[in-house]
Amino acid sequence: MSGKVLMKGNEAFSEAAIRGGCRYYFGYPITPQNEIPEYMSRELPKHDGHFIQAESEIGAIMMAYGAGAAGGRVFITSSSPGIALFQEGISLMCSAQVPTVILTVSRCGPGIGGIQPGQADYFQATRGGGNGDYRVPVFAPSSVQEGVDMVYQAMELSDKLRNPVMIFTDGLLGQMMEPVVMPDFVPVPKSDEIRKGKPWALTGYGKDDSKRNTVTSLRIVPDVLEKYVHGLFEKYEQAEKELCRVETFDIEDADMVIVAFGTVARITKEAISMLKEQGIKVGLIRPISLWPFPYDVFNKISPKTKVVISAELSMGQMIQDVELGIAKRFPVRLINRTGGTIPTSLEIAERAKKIYEEIGG
Repeated sequence: MSGKVLMKGNEAFSEAAIRGGCRYYFGYPITPQNEIPEYMSRELPKHDGHFIQAESEIGAIMMAYGAGAAGGRVFITSSSPGIALFQEGISLMCSAQVPTVILTVSRCGPGIGGIQPGQADYFQATRGGGNGDYRVPVFAPSSVQEGVDMVYQAMELSDKLRNPVMIFTDGLLGQMMEPVVMPDFVPVPKSDEIRKGKPWALTGYGKDDSKRNTVTSLRIVPDVLEKYVHGLFEKYEQAEKELCRVETFDIEDADMVIVAFGTVARITKEAISMLKEQGIKVGLIRPISLWPFPYDVFNKISPKTKVVISAELSMGQMIQDVELGIAKRFPVRLINRTGGTIPTSLEIAERAKKIYEEIGG
């Protein structure tokens, strides 16, 4: 596979994980990500990898915990209700500092909801539903190519951080087909190389080992646990400095700024072109990292800006981070759809213009 190839998002993300070194995949069927376990079951064994369909999402995340603790590169995927079932395992893996790459193909909810695209899992991804103090880096692509690059890079990043890393896509991005360029295969380390590269991993107890490794989340002594959690957050503070990613344009001279991520950002770009044709200067902020969120970029917004709008496929979740970034310097409004309905670029443009006129623009 060389040059540009036309691939469905879910299959492209799967191929990117394999090329990034994934050799362990554990999953359970759930729409709209089912092409991923299908692809991995077919292609992963061709690269000496291992595919297991678990009995549930809870079983899948715990298998990922075990393979990651043994030093393997693990890719695991699901969609909204399935990610909810991952939460205990994600908390355990953050506590035990076990790397894995998690991809969510978000659908609409709450509960079982529907199978259409949604972004109402923003809190689930960025705040987490597991117990205790932990953080997970979350990245949101707006194209299949960007998703490919993110998955590929996340395989190395999760190892470096010794922490789960999440890629937040939605059903629209997972199901659409776009031309992509695939990255090269990374070399996969053998067992003895894993022992050297990941000295913390459970790779067996040899005669030359001075001690047995343990990977655990249990620290029963309060002072010990407190010190350990502080150590985790030193890592997270460094990640906040290094991993923040954002795309912007025209925010330094904008009458209005729209904030959107993922596929909504794609639609918003066309809406902005429509508004500019009507003489309204509109800028865009597209958070690429949802955690860490790019709060500092909001300081670059022009003082003459009349309003900042958060465009979302939810009842308004990212808007809370937008408001933190704005710090009451500008009015903040919401353009949203939920339940699986995708707004058109014309709808976003018309609603944004109405908001602009209402605040005196």
